[in-house]
Amino acid sequence: MEIKSPKILYVEDDVNLGFVTKDNLQKKGYDITLCQDGLEAAQTFTQQKFDLCILDVMLPKIDGFALAQKFRDKDKNVPILFLTAKSMLEDKLQGFKIGGDDYVTKPFSIDELVLKIEVFLKRSKVFATNIEEKNIYHIAGYEFDFKELTLKNTVNTYTLTLREAELLRMLTLNRNQVVRRESILHQVWGEDNYYIGRSLDVFVSRLRKMFSDDENIQIENVRGVGFKFIVKESLEA
Repeated sequence: MEIKSPKILYVEDDVNLGFVTKDNLQKKGYDITLCQDGLEAAQTFTQQKFDLCILDVMLPKIDGFALAQKFRDKDKNVPILFLTAKSMLEDKLQGFKIGGDDYVTKPFSIDELVLKIEVFLKRSKVFATNIEEKNIYHIAGYEFDFKELTLKNTVNTYTLTLREAELLRMLTLNRNQVVRRESILHQVWGEDNYYIGRSLDVFVSRLRKMFSDDENIQIENVRGVGFKFIVKESLEA
């Protein structure tokens, strides 16, 4: 049986960097589609199915952040990595807020980029083939479907990113207990550093907003330690 190479959409407007990076990634065994502007990438994304997307932030026609939002509107699961020369924390947090999974700061090495790619391809594969673990969780008045990436109550249905779902499942499995920040970062992000730690706060804020209408649910910040997912009157059987 033929083993298909992972399909990656790579968007980079620097012609030389794009060619060199594409060539090196192809040598590593990836099937690379290279686009040089955001508009071309948006059109390509609607025509093909990709396992992962690598987006430069500073792109002509449609910038990387706006492009990622378009991708997220069509596919909540595909991993998105940003390539950026920017070092400002606000820029990196913006990427996480719109559903980006990680970033690589320019200049980067191919080995560093490949490492990031493999982490997310492996995580996506595990997610797609994990049929034995429990997928449906009841959280007070909400139903959380990990496999379908949905959180819903009688009024709203929220579609989660894979990382949001992983975070919520970890909190749910440890409900009413303190979960340490470093445990969350290592289990959900695979690493622990200042920027990733700040992105965790962004994701927690998004989950809090989803639960904001239910007084029986609270994500408490335990200062200097981590978070406590407080659920009262859980209806889980």
